[in-house]
Amino acid sequence: MAAVRRGAACLRFLRKHVNVLFSNGKPAVHRLSKWTGITHRHVVFLSVGGGLCAVPFRQTESLSHESLIRRAASLVTDSSSTFLSQTTLALLDAFTQYSKAVHTLIGLHKRYLASLGKLTPAEEDSIWQVIIGQRAEVNERVNECKSFESSWFNAVKLCETAAEAAYNSGAEQASVTVMTNIQLATSQVEDARKISVNADKMLAEAKVMEVEKMTAYSSTQENDDEEEIPEAYLRED
Repeated sequence: MAAVRRGAACLRFLRKHVNVLFSNGKPAVHRLSKWTGITHRHVVFLSVGGGLCAVPFRQTESLSHESLIRRAASLVTDSSSTFLSQTTLALLDAFTQYSKAVHTLIGLHKRYLASLGKLTPAEEDSIWQVIIGQRAEVNERVNECKSFESSWFNAVKLCETAAEAAYNSGAEQASVTVMTNIQLATSQVEDARKISVNADKMLAEAKVMEVEKMTAYSSTQENDDEEEIPEAYLRED
Protein backbone atom coordinates (compact mmCIF):
# COMPACT_ATOMS: atom_id res chain seq x y z
CA MET A 1 0.00 0.00 0.00
CA ALA A 2 2.86 2.39 0.75
CA ALA A 3 4.35 1.69 -2.66
CA VAL A 4 0.99 2.39 -4.30
CA ARG A 5 0.63 5.69 -2.45
CA ARG A 6 4.18 6.74 -3.49
CA GLY A 7 3.40 5.78 -7.08
CA ALA A 8 0.19 7.77 -7.08
CA ALA A 9 1.94 10.80 -5.61
CA CYS A 10 4.67 10.58 -8.27
CA LEU A 11 2.05 10.39 -11.05
CA ARG A 12 0.20 13.44 -9.67
CA PHE A 13 3.51 15.35 -9.51
CA LEU A 14 4.33 14.53 -13.12
CA ARG A 15 0.81 15.37 -14.40
CA LYS A 16 0.87 18.70 -12.60
CA HIS A 17 4.18 19.73 -14.16
CA VAL A 18 3.21 18.46 -17.60
CA ASN A 19 0.03 20.56 -17.46
CA VAL A 20 2.05 23.59 -16.45
CA LEU A 21 4.46 23.08 -19.34
CA PHE A 22 1.73 22.77 -21.96
CA SER A 23 -0.42 25.55 -20.49
CA ASN A 24 2.37 28.15 -20.74
CA GLY A 25 2.62 28.06 -24.55
CA LYS A 26 5.68 27.92 -26.80
CA PRO A 27 8.36 28.80 -24.28
CA ALA A 28 7.33 25.81 -22.21
CA VAL A 29 7.22 23.59 -25.30
CA HIS A 30 10.69 24.83 -26.22
CA ARG A 31 11.94 24.00 -22.76
CA LEU A 32 10.31 20.58 -22.96
CA SER A 33 11.89 19.80 -26.33
CA LYS A 34 15.24 20.91 -24.95
CA TRP A 35 15.02 18.61 -21.97
CA THR A 36 13.61 15.83 -24.15
CA GLY A 37 16.76 15.96 -26.27
CA ILE A 38 18.92 15.68 -23.22
CA THR A 39 16.81 12.79 -21.99
CA HIS A 40 17.39 10.80 -25.17
CA ARG A 41 21.15 11.24 -24.90
CA HIS A 42 22.08 11.10 -21.24
CA VAL A 43 19.16 9.79 -19.14
CA VAL A 44 18.13 6.29 -18.13
CA PHE A 45 14.52 5.79 -17.01
CA LEU A 46 13.93 3.68 -13.92
CA SER A 47 10.57 2.48 -12.59
CA VAL A 48 10.21 3.35 -8.94
CA GLY A 49 6.93 2.54 -7.14
CA GLY A 50 4.95 2.58 -10.40
CA GLY A 51 6.35 5.96 -11.57
CA LEU A 52 9.21 6.93 -13.88
CA CYS A 53 12.25 8.71 -12.53
CA ALA A 54 15.08 9.98 -14.74
CA VAL A 55 18.67 9.21 -13.58
CA PRO A 56 21.41 11.00 -15.53
CA PHE A 57 24.66 9.13 -16.30
CA ARG A 58 27.93 9.84 -18.09
CA GLN A 59 28.75 7.78 -21.17
CA THR A 60 32.14 6.01 -21.21
CA GLU A 61 34.18 6.37 -24.35
CA SER A 62 35.01 2.98 -25.89
CA LEU A 63 38.72 2.12 -26.10
CA SER A 64 40.19 1.83 -29.56
CA HIS A 65 42.44 -0.96 -30.76
CA GLU A 66 45.35 1.47 -30.96
CA SER A 67 45.02 2.52 -27.32
CA LEU A 68 44.76 -1.09 -26.18
CA ILE A 69 47.91 -1.97 -28.12
CA ARG A 70 49.74 0.97 -26.55
CA ARG A 71 48.73 -0.17 -23.08
CA ALA A 72 49.82 -3.72 -23.81
CA ALA A 73 53.17 -2.49 -25.15
CA SER A 74 53.67 -0.44 -21.99
CA LEU A 75 53.01 -3.53 -19.87
CA VAL A 76 55.58 -5.45 -21.90
CA THR A 77 58.21 -2.76 -21.28
CA ASP A 78 57.43 -2.86 -17.56
CA SER A 79 57.84 -6.64 -17.42
CA SER A 80 61.04 -6.65 -19.47
CA SER A 81 62.47 -3.87 -17.28
CA THR A 82 61.76 -5.97 -14.19
CA PHE A 83 63.51 -8.94 -15.80
CA LEU A 84 66.48 -6.73 -16.64
CA SER A 85 66.62 -5.33 -13.10
CA GLN A 86 66.66 -8.77 -11.48
CA THR A 87 69.29 -10.22 -13.82
CA THR A 88 71.44 -7.11 -13.38
CA LEU A 89 71.36 -7.44 -9.59
CA ALA A 90 72.23 -11.14 -9.84
CA LEU A 91 75.14 -10.47 -12.21
CA LEU A 92 76.51 -7.63 -10.09
CA ASP A 93 76.41 -9.85 -7.00
CA ALA A 94 78.11 -12.68 -8.92
CA PHE A 95 80.94 -10.37 -10.01
CA THR A 96 81.33 -9.14 -6.44
CA GLN A 97 81.47 -12.65 -4.97
CA TYR A 98 83.96 -13.71 -7.65
CA SER A 99 86.25 -10.78 -6.85
CA LYS A 100 86.10 -11.62 -3.13
CA ALA A 101 86.95 -15.26 -3.80
CA VAL A 102 89.91 -14.28 -5.98
CA HIS A 103 91.30 -11.88 -3.36
CA THR A 104 90.94 -14.57 -0.70
CA LEU A 105 92.89 -16.99 -2.91
CA ILE A 106 95.62 -14.40 -3.48
CA GLY A 107 95.89 -13.87 0.28
CA LEU A 108 96.29 -17.62 0.87
CA HIS A 109 99.08 -17.86 -1.70
CA LYS A 110 100.92 -14.93 -0.13
CA ARG A 111 100.69 -16.48 3.32
CA TYR A 112 101.99 -19.76 2.00
CA LEU A 113 104.94 -18.14 0.22
CA ALA A 114 105.80 -16.12 3.31
CA SER A 115 105.99 -19.30 5.40
CA LEU A 116 108.16 -21.38 3.06
CA GLY A 117 110.69 -23.40 5.01
CA LYS A 118 108.97 -22.67 8.31
CA LEU A 119 106.16 -25.22 8.17
CA THR A 120 106.04 -28.85 9.06
CA PRO A 121 104.85 -31.24 6.31
CA ALA A 122 101.48 -31.56 8.05
CA GLU A 123 101.02 -27.78 8.26
CA GLU A 124 102.02 -27.35 4.63
CA ASP A 125 99.57 -30.05 3.55
CA SER A 126 96.81 -28.37 5.57
CA ILE A 127 97.43 -25.02 3.90
CA TRP A 128 97.39 -26.60 0.46
CA GLN A 129 94.02 -28.22 1.20
CA VAL A 130 92.62 -24.78 2.00
CA ILE A 131 94.14 -23.32 -1.18
CA ILE A 132 92.67 -26.12 -3.30
CA GLY A 133 89.24 -25.55 -1.76
CA GLN A 134 89.47 -21.82 -2.48
CA ARG A 135 90.45 -22.49 -6.07
CA ALA A 136 87.34 -24.64 -6.44
CA GLU A 137 85.22 -21.79 -5.11
CA VAL A 138 86.79 -19.39 -7.62
CA ASN A 139 85.90 -21.77 -10.45
CA GLU A 140 82.36 -22.04 -9.10
CA ARG A 141 82.05 -18.26 -9.03
CA VAL A 142 83.29 -18.09 -12.63
CA ASN A 143 80.55 -20.47 -13.76
CA GLU A 144 77.98 -18.46 -11.80
CA CYS A 145 79.09 -15.25 -13.53
CA LYS A 146 78.77 -16.91 -16.94
CA SER A 147 75.27 -18.18 -16.16
CA PHE A 148 73.93 -14.84 -14.91
CA GLU A 149 75.69 -12.99 -17.72
CA SER A 150 73.84 -15.14 -20.27
CA SER A 151 70.50 -14.32 -18.59
CA TRP A 152 71.44 -10.64 -18.51
CA PHE A 153 72.16 -10.57 -22.24
CA ASN A 154 68.77 -12.17 -22.87
CA ALA A 155 67.12 -9.51 -20.70
CA VAL A 156 68.83 -6.73 -22.65
CA LYS A 157 67.66 -8.19 -25.97
CA LEU A 158 64.12 -8.53 -24.61
CA CYS A 159 64.12 -4.92 -23.43
CA GLU A 160 65.37 -3.70 -26.81
CA THR A 161 62.59 -5.61 -28.57
CA ALA A 162 60.00 -4.25 -26.11
CA ALA A 163 61.29 -0.71 -26.62
CA GLU A 164 60.99 -1.04 -30.38
CA ALA A 165 57.47 -2.47 -30.10
CA ALA A 166 56.40 0.31 -27.73
CA TYR A 167 57.79 2.99 -30.04
CA ASN A 168 56.05 1.52 -33.11
CA SER A 169 52.74 1.32 -31.23
CA GLY A 170 52.91 4.96 -30.18
CA ALA A 171 54.00 4.46 -26.55
CA GLU A 172 57.08 6.66 -26.92
CA GLN A 173 57.47 7.38 -23.22
CA ALA A 174 57.54 3.68 -22.35
CA SER A 175 60.13 3.13 -25.07
CA VAL A 176 62.36 5.91 -23.75
CA THR A 177 62.06 4.59 -20.19
CA VAL A 178 63.15 1.05 -21.03
CA MET A 179 66.05 2.30 -23.16
CA THR A 180 67.20 4.40 -20.21
CA ASN A 181 67.03 1.30 -18.01
CA ILE A 182 69.21 -0.58 -20.50
CA GLN A 183 71.84 2.15 -20.46
CA LEU A 184 71.90 2.26 -16.65
CA ALA A 185 72.16 -1.52 -16.33
CA THR A 186 74.93 -1.67 -18.95
CA SER A 187 76.93 0.99 -17.11
CA GLN A 188 76.62 -0.85 -13.79
CA VAL A 189 77.63 -4.19 -15.32
CA GLU A 190 80.65 -2.66 -17.05
CA ASP A 191 81.88 -1.17 -13.77
CA ALA A 192 81.48 -4.50 -11.97
CA ARG A 193 83.21 -6.35 -14.81
CA LYS A 194 86.20 -4.00 -14.54
CA ILE A 195 86.56 -4.93 -10.88
CA SER A 196 86.54 -8.66 -11.71
CA VAL A 197 89.05 -8.14 -14.54
CA ASN A 198 91.32 -6.30 -12.12
CA ALA A 199 91.04 -9.22 -9.71
CA ASP A 200 92.05 -11.58 -12.54
CA LYS A 201 95.16 -9.49 -13.22
CA MET A 202 96.11 -9.54 -9.56
CA LEU A 203 95.66 -13.33 -9.48
CA ALA A 204 97.86 -13.74 -12.57
CA GLU A 205 100.55 -11.58 -10.97
CA ALA A 206 100.33 -13.59 -7.77
CA LYS A 207 100.81 -16.84 -9.73
CA VAL A 208 103.90 -15.43 -11.48
CA MET A 209 105.30 -14.32 -8.14
CA GLU A 210 104.57 -17.76 -6.69
CA VAL A 211 106.43 -19.51 -9.52
CA GLU A 212 109.41 -17.20 -9.16
CA LYS A 213 109.58 -17.60 -5.39
CA MET A 214 109.11 -21.38 -5.53
CA THR A 215 111.87 -21.62 -8.16
CA ALA A 216 114.22 -19.53 -6.03
CA TYR A 217 113.37 -21.60 -2.95
CA SER A 218 114.01 -24.87 -4.80
CA SER A 219 117.35 -23.55 -6.06
CA THR A 220 118.33 -22.62 -2.53
CA GLN A 221 117.42 -26.07 -1.29
CA GLU A 222 119.47 -27.73 -4.03
CA ASN A 223 122.49 -25.56 -3.25
CA ASP A 224 122.23 -26.46 0.40
CA ASP A 225 122.13 -30.15 -0.46
CA GLU A 226 125.17 -29.83 -2.75
CA GLU A 227 127.14 -28.09 -0.01
CA GLU A 228 126.29 -30.76 2.54
CA ILE A 229 127.48 -33.70 0.44
CA PRO A 230 131.21 -32.86 0.38
CA GLU A 231 131.17 -32.30 4.12
CA ALA A 232 129.76 -35.76 4.57
CA TYR A 233 132.51 -37.27 2.46
CA LEU A 234 135.13 -35.34 4.40
CA ARG A 235 133.84 -36.69 7.66
CA GLU A 236 134.03 -40.23 6.33
CA ASP A 237 137.59 -39.73 5.21
